[in-house]
Amino acid sequence: MPNFVSDKPIPHQQRLIMALDVATTDLARHLVMELSDSVQFYKVGMELFMAGDYFKFIDWLKQQNKQIFVDLKFFDVPETVARAIHSLSQRGVDFATIHGNQSMMEAAAQQKGNLKVLAVTALTSLDQGDLDDLGFQCSIADLVLSRARRALQAGCDGVISSGLEIPALREHIHQELLVVSPGIRPVENRAEDDQKRVVTVTDAFTNGADYIVVGRPIRDSENPRNAALTIQQQIADVFTR
Repeated sequence: MPNFVSDKPIPHQQRLIMALDVATTDLARHLVMELSDSVQFYKVGMELFMAGDYFKFIDWLKQQNKQIFVDLKFFDVPETVARAIHSLSQRGVDFATIHGNQSMMEAAAQQKGNLKVLAVTALTSLDQGDLDDLGFQCSIADLVLSRARRALQAGCDGVISSGLEIPALREHIHQELLVVSPGIRPVENRAEDDQKRVVTVTDAFTNGADYIVVGRPIRDSENPRNAALTIQQQIADVFTR
């Protein structure tokens, strides 16, 4: 089987993105401080956005010298998406997600500045049955490949993709495409987990991911810092072979 390990000059400690899926910014601050130097990159999503003080928290993360991934999956008229992306680019955010069509992706790309815009392909909580329910008349693999091609053509920097579909992206799309992979499970998936298309840390990077997003396996661990350090070691093992 081909080995698609990323050769982009990304420090391997930065390839782990921790998802701060918690109810309040106070809890998020506590977790960041507990994780300390074990995590350098954080994803801040919809749950914290609804909690209030979202941008104050982003500014605080910047003060801690952390990298920031704003995961709000913008989907609106192109002009609105463009303005939102421009605003984020002024705040020193590193990554942001959009979930729109070609015109939305193009509008976002025109206003991104140094911010990297990532297009969502297919959520890792969806399987083929879910795609059929949504009216898509194609396989998940075909949808992900099509979305990634269109994102790169639109001027986006990369995509969000399950590790299961990354080998096809690496075979058929220019290597400059950034691929961020959620749905990472260092251990066997639990029955109550809502993620359906998951891979391990090692498989994600062997398949060609540039970054992985991990939330619950760290957050819900008895010792989150040790859990993060274990994942960091797994990443280091891939990139120092």
